[in-house]
Amino acid sequence: MPGKLILVRHGQSTWNVENLFTGWTDVDLSPLGREEAARAGRELVRDKLTVDVAFTSVLKRAIRTLWIMLDVMERMWIPVERSWRLNERHYGALQGLDKAQTTARHGAAQVKVWRRSYDIPPPALAPEDQRHPRFDLRYAGLDPRDLPGTESLKDTLARVLPYWNARIAPELRAGHNVMVVAHGNSLRAMVKMLDNVSESEITERNIPTGVPLLYDLNAALKPLGSRYLGDPAAIAAAAEAVKRQSEKR
Repeated sequence: MPGKLILVRHGQSTWNVENLFTGWTDVDLSPLGREEAARAGRELVRDKLTVDVAFTSVLKRAIRTLWIMLDVMERMWIPVERSWRLNERHYGALQGLDKAQTTARHGAAQVKVWRRSYDIPPPALAPEDQRHPRFDLRYAGLDPRDLPGTESLKDTLARVLPYWNARIAPELRAGHNVMVVAHGNSLRAMVKMLDNVSESEITERNIPTGVPLLYDLNAALKPLGSRYLGDPAAIAAAAEAVKRQSEKR
């Protein structure tokens, strides 16, 4: 039998607090985000779940969430692999903009298209824009053609899927319990793939910060079932908070 799969969206970030589009901008966890990460680790301990190998992005909010969780779980010694392919969806020219102000300027319908449509990306960063990942040292070894100036969720899935097939799936097939600590959209892409969610349905799926999502898988790595770990009311409230981020504060 394959191992269990645990997906965790990083804890609240400082730009979540400020209600800014983040994308590939490398911001850290807020104090609440650190507590969410610790609580996520405690939930796994409470359910007596162990982790054999972990994967995360190259963005510090996800890396720190993983560190905190593994510390709480007394599993800091396990193998950890970081990959840009697990980064958040690139929000293009929206990165750094206030979500509520952007909604007021462009309208809720347009912002929802940019944030939630499956195959329509936000306006792209110009190649010479200093926010473009080609200027970031952590991507210096990559083919510049692989570095996005913007992405849709469809684009995000296209970069996550090869990594799933090459690195994550083999660990599961080997019977290892795998934890992936990443971002709202890279995890939504993974959930779409795992659960065969339609393009229209995935636009309404909200993954709360700092809440482990546990999958039991069959030999073909198809879900037998999945559930969030923790208090259902608190999880529902956290998912609703994600949904309301573009509203005026």
